[in-house]
Amino acid sequence: MKLTFLGTSAGAPTRHRNVTAVALQLPQRSSCWLFDCGEGTQHQFLRAPHLRLSQIEKVFITHMHGDHLFGLPGLLATRSMQSGCETPVTVFGPEGVGAFVRHALELSGSQLQYPLEVRTVDEGVVCEDTQVRVTCALLTHRVPSWGYAVEEHIQPGRFDVERARALGIPEGPLYGRLKSGETITLPDGRIVRGTDLTGPPRPGRKIVICGDTIFSPASVRLARGADLLVHEATHLEEDLPLARRALHSTARMAAEVARQAGVRRLYLTHFSARYEGEGARLDALLEEARAVFPDTELARDFLSVEVPPREPGSINPAD
Repeated sequence: MKLTFLGTSAGAPTRHRNVTAVALQLPQRSSCWLFDCGEGTQHQFLRAPHLRLSQIEKVFITHMHGDHLFGLPGLLATRSMQSGCETPVTVFGPEGVGAFVRHALELSGSQLQYPLEVRTVDEGVVCEDTQVRVTCALLTHRVPSWGYAVEEHIQPGRFDVERARALGIPEGPLYGRLKSGETITLPDGRIVRGTDLTGPPRPGRKIVICGDTIFSPASVRLARGADLLVHEATHLEEDLPLARRALHSTARMAAEVARQAGVRRLYLTHFSARYEGEGARLDALLEEARAVFPDTELARDFLSVEVPPREPGSINPAD
């Protein structure tokens, strides 16, 4: 699982940061999922060498503020102009996102060459397949704002390839069947159980991406036991009145969510432009958060973060 930050600025782009967007690549898939789509996100895709618009399969919008969705109509339309982009896209988001996309495409005369579906989210499970489940929770902001948790199902144990070779099992489809736990019969009549060649199951990974919010118990519940939490940190604690007025988080609030939820790592994002440029105080945001939760980093545009598989029996204290 790999996250790539495509925009980390709050409200408006700066010289060094675009507005909010995060891409998620899941293992053994050629597709990617996009969380929020601020203006200019399609340009960020062009600058990220390992991402392509054709890979986009799902888009999750956290809320209806422009710095989180103004880039969506343009991205969808541009994707339609590229060859090999006939695969469907599903957009998940709050009430109104469907009307926004539909009207923007209709009024601009844009016709997509692939199926587009828009689904309004609600508390609980948003979508699920054989590999992962996505759930969402309503956070605390000036408009309905959602956080999303992407959780892998329990993963099979590691397959002992060397032992399989020693048994004379031919490589290929049989390895996949054995890894999934099947019992097979070899051409010579021997019966081999997949459970004898695989280690114990491994817990699935969990990534949580919160939309704009002031400190919220819902964020803590959603992030419980996550391997990686992405949380806004628009302001420093010294600017708490600004955070309260706009219902944004300070770096300390984000760290407190991470601490209470027992996450492994915290990445701060969505920084106010007041902390950029001359006399920049981004380091102060990091120091403020690390005083509460040491395993904190600052996100930056085009930063990619790998989330390694969990080992068998690895459990967070908060799980």
